[in-house]
Amino acid sequence: MTDLSCLDLFAGSGALGFEAASRGATRVVMVDHSPKAVAAIANNVKILAAGQRLKIVRSDALRFLASVNSRFDVLFLDPPFHDGWMDRLAPIVPGVLAADGIIYAEAETLLEGLGDWRTLRHGRAGQVFYHLMRRGEADGTE
Repeated sequence: MTDLSCLDLFAGSGALGFEAASRGATRVVMVDHSPKAVAAIANNVKILAAGQRLKIVRSDALRFLASVNSRFDVLFLDPPFHDGWMDRLAPIVPGVLAADGIIYAEAETLLEGLGDWRTLRHGRAGQVFYHLMRRGEADGTE
């Protein structure tokens, strides 16, 4: 993760964003719509003194993506299940993710990809399917 720019779009607890920062990401933006989630993340940023590289944004995911003027190297996606988020995000991802960027996504079903990004590795933990995607790569199993 060293020197990478990361977007944790449905941050929730912020676990993925904090992990990226702890592994050397230079910039981590954590976005969540829930005031409680954003407050908890902000509190943890203070406790961990991790504020220099972290930015917390309270916003709807689609509104945030429409306002972004930069691209990210890594996109973390763990949206609410059964709400059609992956289909809504697919056409927007190329505008916010670097051409050689990667996506880590968690979903309720196995995903072949997201837009131009194809699942390179995948697995399952309980009822959650996790995926690592790269642009144009073939599917595989971890």
